Amino acid sequence: MCGEKSEPFSIDQASAGATISARHAYDTAVSTTLEIVGEPALPEVKMHLVAPNAPATARVTANELCIKGRSSSYVRHVCIDLTGTPMVGQFHAGQSFGVVPPGNDHQGRPNKVRLYSIASPTWGEDGHGRVFATTPKRLIREEMITTLGETQGHPQLILGVCSNYLCDLKPGDAVHVTGPSGKRFLLPTDPSKHDYLFLATGTGIAPFRGMLHELLAGPPAGSPWQKSWSRCGSRIELIMGVPYNTDLLYDQEIQNLVKAHNNFKYHTVISRERRADGGKGEYVHQYLERQLDAFKDMLQNPRTLIYVCGLAGMQIGLFRLLAAKGLAANYLTIHETIRDIPVDQWSDEQIKRRVRHTHRCMIEVY
Repeated sequence: MCGEKSEPFSIDQASAGATISARHAYDTAVSTTLEIVGEPALPEVKMHLVAPNAPATARVTANELCIKGRSSSYVRHVCIDLTGTPMVGQFHAGQSFGVVPPGNDHQGRPNKVRLYSIASPTWGEDGHGRVFATTPKRLIREEMITTLGETQGHPQLILGVCSNYLCDLKPGDAVHVTGPSGKRFLLPTDPSKHDYLFLATGTGIAPFRGMLHELLAGPPAGSPWQKSWSRCGSRIELIMGVPYNTDLLYDQEIQNLVKAHNNFKYHTVISRERRADGGKGEYVHQYLERQLDAFKDMLQNPRTLIYVCGLAGMQIGLFRLLAAKGLAANYLTIHETIRDIPVDQWSDEQIKRRVRHTHRCMIEVY
């Protein structure tokens, strides 16, 4: 939803550490029939104001790279002006929108809508809810293709239809949009009542950029949101995972927020480079486990909300870690069929089918 990703998320079954039974994890968690302690009140949002079968025409206002340095990936910050569409002022940070690329698919049918995360606060890039941003990554890969009658495949370059289309757009170009979509991956109505643990990989940083600006930076002068906004003083932790340091997105922008707000901390996790202490590269859930002493009080606090955005699979390592460390309470519900199985023996498939996240653990993966 936030765009194509660059790094498959490794799930190491042994990474959760202690071998404790899922019965213990379940006993410390709550049943789905009980009230979740600290469950957030979320705002009512509007959805599907523009349908895929009748997209609205918007205009690109900016398109620039948002990667930290020289990288094999190409990720861009694309701003879109919604003026004249029903979506003006009607989206929220954390929601997504659709893009309908021109042309037909391989079967000759019109291309279908693709969803992308909004990377802006609720008031948008302009402060008036007219312009929002997204963070598409160019999808470029090679696959071996075997056609009828061939005994050996041949390489073929695969280009993402919509991601490359978005990345190619110039200021002034028209783009067909739909939405907004999503009603769960949102900040609560009263942000000050909660603390925030944001976990991102790659372009999964997109919704968190918008949320961080909403929590910390605030709307610009003249914005109609300015009177009702107040800076959030809650504890906010962002853990951002990428393959290489140069793949970090919005890095300087986030560093500037860290310098300006002492309640916000930013942790970068690099999977394919050695750590500063000489240790091996790691993934987000592995970093969280290694630094658990620094996060345990936060995870035990009923104020805390966890948000996860990135490549599908990254939540599995998190779920296993929370259960293994006895921290699943109010974040997860665990099905009775795996309660008595040691957590480090859970298969990925069991976690996908038998572990559910509550409204205090919000997941947006793709």
